[in-house]
Amino acid sequence: MEFYDMFEQETANLVTAAEKLVDFFENYENVEEKAKELKALEHRGDIITHEIIARVHRSFVTPIDREDITLLAHSLDDVMDFIEAAGRTAWLYHIGVPTERSRELAQIVLKMAHKLNEVVPRLRRRDQFTWILKQCVDINTLENDADEVQHAALAELFDVCSSDTCGVIKWREIYGHLESATDRGEDVANVLEGIVLKHA
Repeated sequence: MEFYDMFEQETANLVTAAEKLVDFFENYENVEEKAKELKALEHRGDIITHEIIARVHRSFVTPIDREDITLLAHSLDDVMDFIEAAGRTAWLYHIGVPTERSRELAQIVLKMAHKLNEVVPRLRRRDQFTWILKQCVDINTLENDADEVQHAALAELFDVCSSDTCGVIKWREIYGHLESATDRGEDVANVLEGIVLKHA
């Protein structure tokens, strides 16, 4: 299997996880089961990442620089880690009802996952490099959107800080995981930009 195939498996797995993340916060039931499904997808992502890294060490020739392959694999894996962490934390902390801000952030994570799943397969084709650069700008915009939602969410949290301190602490961590997923998505975009500019 080629490196590009494995990257595409990784982004497809991300989309599945992001879809389940949205469902997790939109339909807050069977929470433990859904958290375990996210964990299983995170584990599958780990397996793909490990195979990519192992293949780098076994391959004499790679389609792009070895360090870029490794960086891209780890960056995609980081997105998955924070998706899983958001669901796991909500379950472990026994969150009662998800906030509207958590749903907004999950939707942004899903949009970013879809975007990455569109962009990564185009790495195979140099005639798509200009298009990839434009999509990376869109990914950066999504990360900025997530920043704004997180800031608004935290401001709302601290408005009720005196009446629900534990809730503030719990949601602050969950918001952090959701926003970090988009941060890591922006890291993927930065890696993609570097690859494109290097090989254009």
